[in-house]
Amino acid sequence: MRARQLELTLETTDKQLSPADQVDDLLRYETILWRAGQARIAGVDEVGVGPLAGPVVSAAVILPPWTRIKGVTDSKLLNADTRERLSVKIREVATGVGIGIATVEEIDELNIYHAALLAMKRAVEALPRRPQHLLVDARAIRGTGIPQTSLTKGDRSSLSIASASIIAKTHRDDLMIELERQHPEYGFAQHKGYPTRDHQKAIQRFGPSPVHRRSFTFIEELTGSFSELFYSIRTAISTASSQAALLQILHRYQSSRALLPAPERRKLALLFRRREKKLGDR
Repeated sequence: MRARQLELTLETTDKQLSPADQVDDLLRYETILWRAGQARIAGVDEVGVGPLAGPVVSAAVILPPWTRIKGVTDSKLLNADTRERLSVKIREVATGVGIGIATVEEIDELNIYHAALLAMKRAVEALPRRPQHLLVDARAIRGTGIPQTSLTKGDRSSLSIASASIIAKTHRDDLMIELERQHPEYGFAQHKGYPTRDHQKAIQRFGPSPVHRRSFTFIEELTGSFSELFYSIRTAISTASSQAALLQILHRYQSSRALLPAPERRKLALLFRRREKKLGDR
């Protein structure tokens, strides 16, 4: 059942209910499926697409019908202590929790998008019982053979997906804390592999570790593997004091564009847009 079909079904059934019986916003999609007799609905979400290091982790969570867990929402909106507390509560209440991981090697081999899908599929396969339906955050998981619905911003519109996001986030954070013990110079316990300024400085100082994603072009940029022309233009962009000065740099860039590899061209185009916006906001 697609997301729009679920919405239409919900609109029809809600009109038959009194205001007191209206379902919670986070249970809108689950409620349709529960009413249809599907008790095993798994919410699926992943975390760790953006970091420069560490695995991507997914979780699948099946909650009993009509479950409500106060405070559960998108894990990105919660602090670490709250996520830990809710993670314990979710595991106590859930009838099934599955964790799926795609390693750094798989990320580099497959690319991050397909590695994330692999982690989600593994999370579903790790559940103790086969779900009757999947609610997935913004993706479609191939190869499960299970009916599924992809929900845009699902971690803010489905209790099952929000629960999965919390479980996945706390599990990945624990993995990154363990990687901190193996590679203490990078500060993984603090930034969890995301490209913070301190993390970037550590990569420049020590080079990438075995758990850094070598397929990410930003790693190449940080370690000086891009061309001298790229770094020259990058410096000029970052120090441009006006949009007129930035326009002059753009003309210089266009005249030498063919000399730059595609990843360097893409990054410079992004830097141009960011600098133009920043100068325009002054």
